Amino acid sequence: VGATPVFADVDPGHFNLTAEGFEKAITPRTKAVIPVHLYGQPAPMVEISEVAKRHGIKIIEDSAQAHGAKYDGLPVGTWGDVTCFSFYPAKNLGAYGDAGAVITNDGELATAIRMRKDHGRTQKYTHDFIGSNSRLDTLQAAILNVKLGHLAQWTERRRDIADKYTAALGEFSWITLPQGMGAARHVYHLYVIQIERRDELQKHLADAGIGTGVHYPIALNLQPAYSHLGYEKGDFPVSEALGDRILSLPMYPEMTDEQIQQVVGAIATFSVNP
Repeated sequence: VGATPVFADVDPGHFNLTAEGFEKAITPRTKAVIPVHLYGQPAPMVEISEVAKRHGIKIIEDSAQAHGAKYDGLPVGTWGDVTCFSFYPAKNLGAYGDAGAVITNDGELATAIRMRKDHGRTQKYTHDFIGSNSRLDTLQAAILNVKLGHLAQWTERRRDIADKYTAALGEFSWITLPQGMGAARHVYHLYVIQIERRDELQKHLADAGIGTGVHYPIALNLQPAYSHLGYEKGDFPVSEALGDRILSLPMYPEMTDEQIQQVVGAIATFSVNP
């Protein structure tokens, strides 16, 4: 999009999502914006939609981690011109292998996407352009059809687990907890805390038999795949700082209250002052 960094003065530990940075980053080359509903919390879609409409910019929603999430009462996937869902096994709604879906109300775009995932064809042996083989196989579709009926129940359990984490961890001032936006219905694909000594806490939990993750340690501007864009370390200080602070605690709908307490108890024994 030809964007420039706009968050240099923001405290990463208390970063609130707004559409202000999006509008500041728009250039004459900007064609679309991709709001990412990260960890299951929707991006501020009312504000983003207003900016996009004002500038004639298309919206591509990244809903890979946000099945069932809502913003201002409307489900993710209903805000954008096109929305991408992932059904990777670890997602809130996951298949038993790689899978995904794209939804749109644009008939021409739907046809183009169907062609692109099927070797650029609308009929057998005729290829209008070079596409890819990205068809969802029948087995994965059947599995997803069964699991879809459980999604609402699983989502409520995720939200319940998140509430229990937040209530129990709120006493630790050295931990920054995830904050749900008032207009958002967070579905907690991940429960991500922030802490200065992240790697030490992660090892401490591992020694206690508790697995954690870091989603994601490397900001996009530092990824080798995007080096051609010319960004350097320090250009996006919020994303870079968060990569050093974030830690994903165990989160899955089958998790028991006893397991939640086990995680909290292990964190409570972590020495803040080494």
